[in-house]
Amino acid sequence: MNWLTSQFELARAGAAANLKPMEGLRGFAVFLVFLVHYVSLSSPWIAPLSETAHIATALHAIGNVGVDLFFVLSGYLIYGTLLARRQRFLPYIRRRLQRIYPTFTVVLMMYLLLSWAVPSESKLPKDPLMAMRHIAENFLLLTGFTQRDAIITVSWSLSYEMFYYLAIPLLIVAFRLRERSVRWRVLFFTVVLALSTVYCIAFSGPLRLVMFIAGIYLHESLDRLPAPVSLIGMVALLFALGAPLLPQIALLRTGVLFFGFFLLCLSCFAGPGGRLARAFSVTPLRWLGNMSYSYYLIHGLALKGAFSALAILMPPAPIGSLFFWAWLAPMFVLTLIPGAALFLLIERPCSLTRQVPALTARAF
Repeated sequence: MNWLTSQFELARAGAAANLKPMEGLRGFAVFLVFLVHYVSLSSPWIAPLSETAHIATALHAIGNVGVDLFFVLSGYLIYGTLLARRQRFLPYIRRRLQRIYPTFTVVLMMYLLLSWAVPSESKLPKDPLMAMRHIAENFLLLTGFTQRDAIITVSWSLSYEMFYYLAIPLLIVAFRLRERSVRWRVLFFTVVLALSTVYCIAFSGPLRLVMFIAGIYLHESLDRLPAPVSLIGMVALLFALGAPLLPQIALLRTGVLFFGFFLLCLSCFAGPGGRLARAFSVTPLRWLGNMSYSYYLIHGLALKGAFSALAILMPPAPIGSLFFWAWLAPMFVLTLIPGAALFLLIERPCSLTRQVPALTARAF
């Protein structure tokens, strides 16, 4: 147990009180993403139009909001860090790249090797030049803004993360946000939210980018709004999870997610002693959250391999609801193994070293 604590525990004594529930929220978010891929890969064994099929479809839709929760947490954390102190731009970007690329590069190489070994599963174009272009787009984290499928299925979200990493320090400097009042900054980002929403609706843009602004609102609200009671946070969570089941209106769904996750996080962070915050602070969930990036990148590959092996022993055929529920927990546990290995071997030693940025006159 001591060894597990030393490897997976990232919260430290004296750290902000909201760190532990934030770790748990990450764990919850990545479990939602797991549900998406579990449903997709188990579908050949589920009878169409059955009750289980309807439940699986709902779980698939609900699981998709896990990425939106990640965006809210990133919006909160990066904005708060940048607003708190001036930093030089290049060291800041270097730290962001160090956080993303070691683990991402290892998993991308695994996918490329498997694309060569199992051509039937490859997402690469057959034309060598187009294949090289596609690999470059993936490595440069551009697939979230292109029409091609990402080689690592979930890596489209890293395009959004990188866009935010680049945009938010520029906005802070260009509009001198550190020197503004809280009310001014909230009004400013409300205008940004409105303009971004109008643009995305009019031109089919990446509307989910606005979830980062929910994280910005969260940072600006923590010391200024009373913590919602745990019941309000729980209701907000239920509304957020139910957003994908609402009518096919992107603005409605995004709005429910935006305010649902804002209230959920506010309830956890502003009231760290509340029941909801304590629920998201349980150790196993936090440890999953601490390795969530590694798990996020590799769990789909692990699931694909596990279901491919299972298909040899149990050829796909609709066999009722028992299969879906019986394999849910074992498949989740199985995906923890490569996720933990990637975290311990690559992410933790390469990306989680503590660095303290220098404060200089040229810092942004």
